[in-house]
Amino acid sequence: MVSLQTPPGDLGWTAAEFSLPDLDGTPRRFADVAGEAGTVIAFICNHCPYVKAMIPRFIADAAALKAAGVGVAAIMPNDFHAYPDDAPDAMRAFAAGTGLDCPYLLDESQAVARAYGAVCTPDFFGFDAAGRLVYRGRLDAGRKDPPPADAPHELRDAMLAVAAGRGAPETQLPSMGCSIKWRQG
Repeated sequence: MVSLQTPPGDLGWTAAEFSLPDLDGTPRRFADVAGEAGTVIAFICNHCPYVKAMIPRFIADAAALKAAGVGVAAIMPNDFHAYPDDAPDAMRAFAAGTGLDCPYLLDESQAVARAYGAVCTPDFFGFDAAGRLVYRGRLDAGRKDPPPADAPHELRDAMLAVAAGRGAPETQLPSMGCSIKWRQG
């Protein structure tokens, strides 16, 4: 396992379109998961200890964002042929076992992860209502352990500000997680 931090956010670019299958095999596009007030795209996987540690907090924050009109989707970008713990059946089990209730999409070609510049799991991208990137940072101060009880919910707070028309904060701290498992060749 290689731990990586996301690079500093290159903000302002427009979300790349995609069509990826959800857990039922139904193709979902960015427009299908986008919310009226903004959208969060989270690159996650099933086996990463960083993802396992943060998933309950992500699910809670995603519920608050959805209530504010921010769409949320998770994308699994890893080469599941080399890492079977991330295979589609394992994705279904992970979603059911954790209560993940946003679309969980499979990026088998890894083209979407490359288009977004994702480097690790988890890796978070927050877009405004026009689909422009306004947040590239971490969920919160937690890593493999929970954050301090009084720590801010950085992604949630940033995207709630965006939804309210205030814009994302200028200071955005990088996410950290396991490297994406890129296909060889």
